Amino acid sequence: MKTIRLIALSAIAAITIYSCSSDDDQNNSIDPTVTTVTPTAASLLLASIEADGGIPYNAQNPVLSFTSEQNVFLPSILGIDYRVDRDVVPAGPTARFPMFQGWETLPNGERREGYYVITEASNSEFAEELGVIFAPRMANAIGSGGEQNSEWTEDGRLIFEGSVDFSPTRSLTAGGTDGELFGFPPAAVSPGAVADDNWSSYVVLPGTDIVINAQLVANSTGIHDRIPNPNGNEQEDEDDQNNPNLAKNQASVVMQLLDGWHDNRPYYFHIVTDTSDPGPATIELGVYAPKLNNLPSFGVFPGGSMLPFSPTANGRTTDTDGFGVQGLNTASLSDRQVQDPTNTFPIDPRDTRYAPMWDAHITEFTVPENERPILRSFDQVNQLLADGTLIPFRGNANPIPLANSLSDLLTGTGAIINCPVITQPESAVIGTQIGEPRNN
Repeated sequence: MKTIRLIALSAIAAITIYSCSSDDDQNNSIDPTVTTVTPTAASLLLASIEADGGIPYNAQNPVLSFTSEQNVFLPSILGIDYRVDRDVVPAGPTARFPMFQGWETLPNGERREGYYVITEASNSEFAEELGVIFAPRMANAIGSGGEQNSEWTEDGRLIFEGSVDFSPTRSLTAGGTDGELFGFPPAAVSPGAVADDNWSSYVVLPGTDIVINAQLVANSTGIHDRIPNPNGNEQEDEDDQNNPNLAKNQASVVMQLLDGWHDNRPYYFHIVTDTSDPGPATIELGVYAPKLNNLPSFGVFPGGSMLPFSPTANGRTTDTDGFGVQGLNTASLSDRQVQDPTNTFPIDPRDTRYAPMWDAHITEFTVPENERPILRSFDQVNQLLADGTLIPFRGNANPIPLANSLSDLLTGTGAIINCPVITQPESAVIGTQIGEPRNN
């Protein structure tokens, strides 16, 4: 049996192919021409998954195939639990991801082992080989100061420039009443994880112009708050290093999926991993990563490396028509933020304009709660902005809209949230499970 060291080294080693010449059969001469094939970055990462006991993605023979009704965007996903009834499944819908082992660089220069997932890449060939979403606009991050560089270890593991501390205790105090606002903005927030000034999930692969979305989920300081614990979601559960949904020996991790609306359809399931602002990092259980503030271009679409999306500050807290509840206020007021904000998104990952970093354009209702509809599409948001039912949130950083082909009435908040979109199934899929949604 091959050792981990042998597998890793064989992945890095160049493959030397000797081509035989048929010009001199009597002497059986060999053409000295040598072709060296350097292993791709994707093959190094896939080899590390296999070395760690996981299932590496195989583009020619993937573990899972998906139906059009399931509408899965991330080919390498290992399983999805589409059950949304929290009385049956307290964590709600979840997905199981391949998990990579790498190394963080601490502020003192020391290295620390860390575990991360990859959901997008800016290069189509790399994305196809690794089984992640192709998002070319991520490449615009290079040179902005919002990205981080990386290098390889001798055994094919990525070394990052920055690090994340998962040890802080997450807490939120909901805000008071201000006109039609209640609960949001919060009176006080404390994120459950904080990145240093060098950490960004937009990582440039060594010696390339390929940008990947690599999101840390665990290290010796703790684990990501979006890894659900079967025991519950109290603070001690979120900090449990023995959580079975984090399986280092299987190179896989289970993470919660948040709901959203897109094109008048629900179940726009995505994860939230890190944000540029401590407020959404606390509300949506992400990592506060201030370096993301340097990504280009704030508030502008289709330029830059981000996409606008539209949370609402004061959505409906009671389901009156079967469409559910919504709003940053609803999430802030819920116990330990168990309720998703259920934000409104403009496009999905099949659109090449897609990027996983979303630039929040928060709206605010001007009407009483019993008159507030669920915001289900960008067209609806624009219509309600035009008739005054909605206004740009008064806390938005930009007083006027910037160049934005998706809306000429929205203004940017200044908060950037990393929200990779995993799947948007048809309603018939809800309640089912595909693949292996739990670690063995």
